[in-house]
Amino acid sequence: MSLADLLRTSLRGVSANKLRAALTMLGIIIGVASVIAMLALGNGARAAVESRFRFLGANQVQISTQMAIDNDELVTAGKELTYEDGLLMPSEVELVSRVDMSIGAQVKARFGRATLDTPVLGVTGSALDSVVSAGEVQPVNRQDGQVLTPESYLADGRFFTDAEVLENSPVCVMGSQTAADLFGDDNPLGQTIWVNRNRCEVMGVLTELEFVDESRRYERNPNEALFMPISTVIQMFYEDEPSVMITAFVKDESRMDEAKDQIKEYLRRRHEIEPDASGEYQDDFNLTTRKDILGAQQEAANTFSLLLAAMAVVSLIVGGIGIMNVMLVSVTERTREIGVRLAVGARSRDIVLQFLLEAILISVGGGVLGVALGILSIPLAASLNSGQALLEPGSIPLALIVAVAVGILFGIYPALRAARLDPIEALRYE
Repeated sequence: MSLADLLRTSLRGVSANKLRAALTMLGIIIGVASVIAMLALGNGARAAVESRFRFLGANQVQISTQMAIDNDELVTAGKELTYEDGLLMPSEVELVSRVDMSIGAQVKARFGRATLDTPVLGVTGSALDSVVSAGEVQPVNRQDGQVLTPESYLADGRFFTDAEVLENSPVCVMGSQTAADLFGDDNPLGQTIWVNRNRCEVMGVLTELEFVDESRRYERNPNEALFMPISTVIQMFYEDEPSVMITAFVKDESRMDEAKDQIKEYLRRRHEIEPDASGEYQDDFNLTTRKDILGAQQEAANTFSLLLAAMAVVSLIVGGIGIMNVMLVSVTERTREIGVRLAVGARSRDIVLQFLLEAILISVGGGVLGVALGILSIPLAASLNSGQALLEPGSIPLALIVAVAVGILFGIYPALRAARLDPIEALRYE
C-alpha cells in the first residue's frame, strides 16, 4: 500500500468512533498544554528574577550586617557595618573602585506652616548614578530610546557631591511630591527647611518619577523622597553609630571572587574577627553579588519548572496509556478486517504502519489542540505567578514532537500485535 492509501485508511479508522478518539486525545491535550504552560511559567520566573535583581550590577558587591536571633529578637551577630567601614574601603581594598552607602530614618520636615512626616534616605554623592544603573525608576513620560543620565532625574538644582558628604553638609534633595507638599507652587531651591530640629538647605528637586515595572506602581510613591548626605543623617538623627548598607563597585568584574576575598579580609581586620580552632571565620557581615542572588533564585525557579515538567510527563504518560488501550481495543474489534487484509496480500509492515499512523494521528490531533489550549492558558498562568509567564516559541515544536513520540511509543505494541495475527485465526474470529 502507498503512504497515501495508508493515511486514508488510518483516517477512516480514527473517525469511525469520533467520541472515543476525542476522549483518547484528552490526556495528550492536557499533557501538551502543561508543557506549554510549564515553559511559559519557567521563563516568567526567570524574567522576574532578572527584573527583581537588575539593580545589582555585575560589578557590584552588596555588603550587609549579619543578623542572628537572640531570645526571639533579631540582633546583629557581631559588629555593625559602619560609615567608616565604607569610607575607607576604596583606599584599602585594591579591587574596589568606589562604594555607595545608604541609611534611612523617619523624620518630620517643616517649612513655614507646612509639616510632613517623611522618610529620609542618607546616601553618598553618587546615588543618582546608582539610580540610573539600577533602572528601577524613570522620569514620567520618558521617550522610547531616551538615554538616561543623572541629570535626567533632576527637575531643578543639583545633587550634593561626595565632598559635601565628607563635610557633613546640612543640604537635601527632594522628590517632586515632597517639594509640592512643603512648598506648593513656590520654588524650593535655596530655601531652608527644618528636618526634625535641624536646619537643611534645599539644593535640588527631582523630576516626577515612576517605576519601570508597572506592577510596582501601586506599592509606594517614588516621588515622596528626601535625600541627604549619609554623614549628615548619621550626625543629626542617630545617637549611636548605626549599621549602614554598603555597595562596593569592583574594578574588574572578571576578578569578582578575588575582590570578595579582599573585602572579607578588610572587614575581618576592621571587625577584629579571628579564625576559630578549625580555621573557620565567623563573619558578622554578608557579601552578595548578582551571581549569588540569581543562582539561588534560578535554582528555585528550575525546581519549580521540574515540578511542572513532572506533572506534564505524568499527563502525557496517562494520555499514552489511553492511546495504547484504545488501539488494543481497536485491534480486537477489527481482527476479522485484519485477517481479510492479510489474506488478500497485505504485508505485516502495512498493518503495522496503518495502526501506528492511527495512534500518531490521535496524538498529533491532541498535540495541536494542546498547543492551542496551552497558549490560551498563559494569561491564567501569569495571574498565578505575579503576572510573569512568557511563551517560549521553541515550546510549540517541542510539544508537537513529544506528542508524536508518545503516539509512536504507545502505538507500536498494538500495531505489532495486529501484524502478528494469524490470517486464518483472524478470519474465524467473531
